[in-house]
Formats: sequence, structure tokens, C-alpha cells
Amino acid sequence: MVRLIERSDIVDYQTYEDHREATRDRILEVKKVRRIHLGEYLTFLFENRETLAYQVQEIMRAEKIARESAIVHEIEVYNSMLGEPGDLGCALLIEIAEAADRKPFLIRWLGLEKTLYLGLADGSKVYASYDQGQVGDDRLSAVQYLRFSVGDGTPVAIGTDFEELEAEVELTPDQKAALVADLAVR
Repeated sequence: MVRLIERSDIVDYQTYEDHREATRDRILEVKKVRRIHLGEYLTFLFENRETLAYQVQEIMRAEKIARESAIVHEIEVYNSMLGEPGDLGCALLIEIAEAADRKPFLIRWLGLEKTLYLGLADGSKVYASYDQGQVGDDRLSAVQYLRFSVGDGTPVAIGTDFEELEAEVELTPDQKAALVADLAVR
């Protein structure tokens, strides 16, 4: 199987609409095992070709995108999340329910992005690379796009060394299997 989204994976938004409900149900199942909670505020959503193709289709549908150059651009943007073979891409959601509370936390947690890691089966940690554009001088974004370059390693845990949020959670067998399967696709 090909690792990245190809243009042939994407149909026009009207054709997509005909199959959207079934596609959505299937993708929500794929995403469920790739959603990992760490502590009270952090949720990691690991992506793969299937989940990102779905997101491209949803954007095309919502924005009625039909121009070929715009479709190709969306594919390129989402493929960049997956990175190279041996990388796992994810979105980190910093979930703070009250809008009034969010900004102070995002200011206080500046630097969090540098402390996020995947623990590997050999006991090592692989720290995330992140989009510098989502981190300002005074606060970070509540949504971060991360990549973990694990190579041939096997992820077994996810965590953070950030003092205020320090935590690690072991991946479930289903989560490990999903991430290992994503890594196996070249």
C-alpha cells in the first residue's frame, strides 16, 4: 500500500457526498484507536493515509473545492503531516473547555511542544518535531501538528516531560498495532 494520499484517492465533492455517511462511519472507527489521551488536557490524534484522505474530502465538500490546483494543494498539505517513512504524524489537541481559561494555560505551557515524546519498546524516547508557526513568542496554539520520527522503533507509550503536565501513558495493544501498521506502510 502507498503511504501518502494520491490524487486518484480523491473524488469530486459531489461524488463523495453520495458515500459520505458510510465513509465517515468507517473512518471514525479507524480514528478511534488512534485517539490517545494523556492526562486531563492533551489528546493526540494519530493520522494515516486513510484518515487524511477523509479530511481532504471533507474540506473539499465544505468549501466546494473543484479546482484541480486547489485539490492538489490540499493533498500536499495533508501529506506533509505524515512526513517520511518511519514517521508518525498527529494532531495534538490541548483541550481546555472554558475559553476564558485557555489563553492563560497556553501562555503558561509555552515550551510544552518540545517535551512531547513517544516511548519505544527499547526504552528510548523520540521527541516530536512540530510546526514552528504554531508557537508564538508568548503562547502556543491549542492545536499542534506533530511528527515523531521513530524509524524502525515500536511505539509503546506517549508522554511529556513538561513539569506541570508530566505524564506518560502506555499504549493499548490496539493502539500499538495501529501505529505499527502505519509505520509498516512505505
